[in-house]
Amino acid sequence: MVENIKKLVIANRGEIALRILRACRQLGISTVALHSEADREAKYVRLADESVCIGPSAAAESYLNIASVIAAAEVTEAQAIHPGYGFLSENPDFAERVEQSGFTFVGPEAETIRVMGDKISAIAAMKAAGVPCVPGSDGPVPNDPEEILAIGRKIGFPLMIKATGGGGGGGKGMRVARSEAELLENIEMTKKEAAAAFGNDVIYMERFLEKPRHVEFQVLADTHGNAVHLGDRDCSMQRRHQKVIEEAPAPGITDKQRQEIGNRCAEACRKIGYRGAGTFEFLYEDGEFFFIEMNTRIQVEHPVTEMITGIDLLQEQIRVADGAKLQFEQKDIQFSGHAIECRLNAEDPDTFVPSPGRITQYHMAGGPGVRVDSHVYSNYFVPPYYDSMIGKVITYGMNRQEALVRMNGALQEMVVEGIKTNLPLHLRLIRDPNFAKGECDIHYLEKQYGMS
Repeated sequence: MVENIKKLVIANRGEIALRILRACRQLGISTVALHSEADREAKYVRLADESVCIGPSAAAESYLNIASVIAAAEVTEAQAIHPGYGFLSENPDFAERVEQSGFTFVGPEAETIRVMGDKISAIAAMKAAGVPCVPGSDGPVPNDPEEILAIGRKIGFPLMIKATGGGGGGGKGMRVARSEAELLENIEMTKKEAAAAFGNDVIYMERFLEKPRHVEFQVLADTHGNAVHLGDRDCSMQRRHQKVIEEAPAPGITDKQRQEIGNRCAEACRKIGYRGAGTFEFLYEDGEFFFIEMNTRIQVEHPVTEMITGIDLLQEQIRVADGAKLQFEQKDIQFSGHAIECRLNAEDPDTFVPSPGRITQYHMAGGPGVRVDSHVYSNYFVPPYYDSMIGKVITYGMNRQEALVRMNGALQEMVVEGIKTNLPLHLRLIRDPNFAKGECDIHYLEKQYGMS
């Protein structure tokens, strides 16, 4: 239970809104579901104690409307606002407005989000905290071509050019340069794209790793100076920087590496005064970790960590926001077994074109070690206005092989009719011999299946 938060506003939609609602129920907290006109019939809206329509279907006029979210919290007399992931979850201005309006923001302080949201300042903060980083420009790329080339030669080719304000979604604000001529050309193109996509044309450079895996570490920190890590996850199976399958723990990472990098992440949390749940994302190649960014929110793939630790991350996130101390120390956290998550999207499994529409029949998989986090149901209409993810299938086993076998069975048991989904793709990937070996890097889908 919590002491101060009696009613919480869920400022999100879909499966994460339902997940937050369930965590609140366990903590004895009343819930207020915010929804757009398109989400009136959503499961989480029906199950919440109260609901408020905050605007039209378009996200910009509803879920991204800060004034509407704050007004809903005021009119329902809530004490806290949970942003979930996506939408306003990593918007420092929103976090600031929430706190200034007298509500508790379930997440880090606005200034922390601001620092970690800017890739350059985030890397500087991590270097100061002793977290290993990719060799890079150590600041914004200058305007002088000769200076750019000098920095490029020092880092070494190939180089990755990145927008400091970007999040990597869909690959926007990111380009690879393999020569000096390509570098200068791609610098200009990336700056223009970044300005259009993020309203910020500041870019930086870092070494481009040829065959890295994507390994991330989950952390939790309270307001009393306590911080722990909850192990790692492998998210290498991705397309255009969008994760497709995630698992925990990451295959091939030793316990020694896990503890060393995890402890550094926890120490970094203490040094920057972090609060809440967060994720340190790394590229991993040839036994080395290189920090790329920190996500200052709960992740889509948090269930795999919950499965191997037995810790409810959403409940802990809310408890910390309420001012409580972490209930455990690092020595108390034990890792057991293996968990895999497949993101279920309403999209064509071959072309990836979104497939909104009415679900005529829906059946969730079940059985030992199977968990499905989803907000959809038979006769639910998948709206065309938002991200196409409609759920997540998670399996747990005593080892990776058992988790894979259970996932294969769970995916065959899932029924989603009326729309197209990526279930066939997941079945193909789960049965892929290279994935079974745990040897796929972040370019695997692109190279093996032509999914660019």
